[in-house]
Amino acid sequence: MGMGPGFGGKQLPQGSSHAVSFLLGAALPTALLFFLASDRLGEGFSTISSSWRGNGTATVLQTGAGAAAPAADRAAPAHPAQDHEVEFAGLTELLSKVATEDRTVILTTVNEVWTRPNSLLDIFLGGFRDGEDTANLVNHVLIVTVDAGSFQGCKAVHPHCYLLEVKSFDMNRAQTFGTREYVEMTWFKLSIQLRALELGYNFLYTDADILWLRNPFHRISVYADMSCSLDNSKAKPVLLDNEFNGGFYYMKSTSRSVAVIKYWRAARARFEGNPIDQVVLNTIKHEFVSELGARIQPLETEYISGFCDFQERLDRVCTVHANCCMGLENKVHDLNNIAADWRNYTRLTPEERRKGDIKATAPSKCRKSMGWA
Repeated sequence: MGMGPGFGGKQLPQGSSHAVSFLLGAALPTALLFFLASDRLGEGFSTISSSWRGNGTATVLQTGAGAAAPAADRAAPAHPAQDHEVEFAGLTELLSKVATEDRTVILTTVNEVWTRPNSLLDIFLGGFRDGEDTANLVNHVLIVTVDAGSFQGCKAVHPHCYLLEVKSFDMNRAQTFGTREYVEMTWFKLSIQLRALELGYNFLYTDADILWLRNPFHRISVYADMSCSLDNSKAKPVLLDNEFNGGFYYMKSTSRSVAVIKYWRAARARFEGNPIDQVVLNTIKHEFVSELGARIQPLETEYISGFCDFQERLDRVCTVHANCCMGLENKVHDLNNIAADWRNYTRLTPEERRKGDIKATAPSKCRKSMGWA
């Protein structure tokens, strides 16, 4: 599948590849804004605050100027049993409360186990509190919960919680990679994301096993319809060819981004078995460009990092994802170590920081869970 004419991927040194790491990278629950008039989907659609502006170095992949209009209807509809159509009662009102004045929300998804004290939700919210230029962002985080227990756990620590009750599955089992519940949860999140886009809201989806150290909006292109994290941005020379990680991505509310989500969901019907959303994403991502004319920005792991391609330099990293890791306890342990390293780093003077003596602790337990030395 070719990506068509347009901006080519940034050339990077050849690196080692994690052949299956992207399967393990998807955690549970999943800039000055430039747009064309035809992209507007909601009234009052404005720009992202200048404090979130990208630095202009981002690579965006798109088709040429003569690309056809988005073709959301080209993909065959998904099987009814796999197409999660939900009413989303009260979501519109809640989005209006949580969104910035630029109609942007930060979305994450949790189950009851992740909301327990000292579990991943505490680490996730703590990152906003202790991060650089992140404290104001926590007010715009909407946490989607999947049962009554996770909803109560969320409300105990955060004001903006939404109950998307899934009665047909025990979503606490979704913490285990590969279970039916885990797979379905990866697809449920796309339904609520599509609804947000259709209502005219931009969103940044972030898994709750991601520690925010700095404001990642500074790394998001002003032109992209979708900006997505990678498992390792140095594995292949062309950024778009590297494995996308569905645990962290931004989507701007445009006609193209709506088409991308619909196309992504519909593509599930092409696959045998019961694939997670990320497997499908990595198979069809070039089609977003060639078929829909979408502008896609892969996010380099030097800044939007994770355990698959671990970055120890605390002077650069914006977010750290506990991907390439099996087991909740291992994620919690290794993320807590990095959170402690970050607090120590922020106490240093500028001169001490320049020495680079404090580096992030390697995720030893997660590496062991993967069988890595």
